Amino acid sequence: MMNDRILVLVLTQSPIPDPLIEKLRAVSPRLIVEHRTANTLDELGDVWRGVEVLYTTGLAPLPEAAPDLRWVQGHFAGVDHFLNHPLLRTITLTTASGIHAPAMAEYILMMILAFAHRLPRMVEYQRRIKWPKDRWTLFVPRELGDTTLGIVGYGSIGRHTARLAKAFGMEVLATKRHVQHISDDDWQLPNIGDPQGALVDRWYAPAQLRSMLAECDYVAVTVPLTPETRNLISTAEFKSMKSDAIVINVARGGVIDQAALIDALRAGTIGGAGLDVFTEEPLPASSPLWTLPNVIISPHVSGFTPHYDERAMTLFAENLRRYVNSEPLLNVVDVNRGY
Repeated sequence: MMNDRILVLVLTQSPIPDPLIEKLRAVSPRLIVEHRTANTLDELGDVWRGVEVLYTTGLAPLPEAAPDLRWVQGHFAGVDHFLNHPLLRTITLTTASGIHAPAMAEYILMMILAFAHRLPRMVEYQRRIKWPKDRWTLFVPRELGDTTLGIVGYGSIGRHTARLAKAFGMEVLATKRHVQHISDDDWQLPNIGDPQGALVDRWYAPAQLRSMLAECDYVAVTVPLTPETRNLISTAEFKSMKSDAIVINVARGGVIDQAALIDALRAGTIGGAGLDVFTEEPLPASSPLWTLPNVIISPHVSGFTPHYDERAMTLFAENLRRYVNSEPLLNVVDVNRGY
């Protein structure tokens, strides 16, 4: 019945500010919104009776424990860690895709600029307290207006990266699963990105990836990790790249064959890499990536933003409004596709 109350559980590891929870309650008088914090399911006890909607940072019950659950909204964008959960046989899963786009696109541009203007070398000479005589040879930059950026996976992150790259005068190439449909219908922050796909100079289907890579001075990897994209970039792909190309990975470590990447960096097959994600996290101290001179490493932080909770609750509130009114939800995961 349309007047039935809907029990919503917001389950996070850290508290969500009360004004943001009130924003959810204000969506409809039909909603009963409860907020709990926990690090394990055991801490919660029997809280699942009657819960129809779950917002979660990762914890989720087995189907038999929550028979009334119909929809899970994730506090995350990537779902590779969630796809084997038994709940997905019975519920709809939506994600927070889109809320990270500004921070992650800026991270990608930071890496591009760091390599273009020889920042790692500058830091090294500062550490050595040395003013080199051959400064032109060591520090002449690559101006971005003369370069090409290839974006592997043109979702919300890739679209805002393209917007920033265009401001620097870069040529932008992109791969997309379906190049016939270049617009973005998922949730997005206002006034960012490239919702209509108008900023891409040339499109490439997945099968044309190596052709695109051969054209690129910088490659930004923003594609989700699925069975199809695991080790998407490996030895053959590195060999197709320019010898001074820079690869930046903010997606998942498994999208790039890490052993092949190390080989390519050591051999000079590519020029360098900016890496925020790895096949094993934390990255083991024994990994050669730590000490390669043409690598910049960060500890999976590219998606961090002080606006995370606010944006996530804004997205959730819109999806709650749609749910109450029986409208299509945003950011629905296709389990078979993997994102």
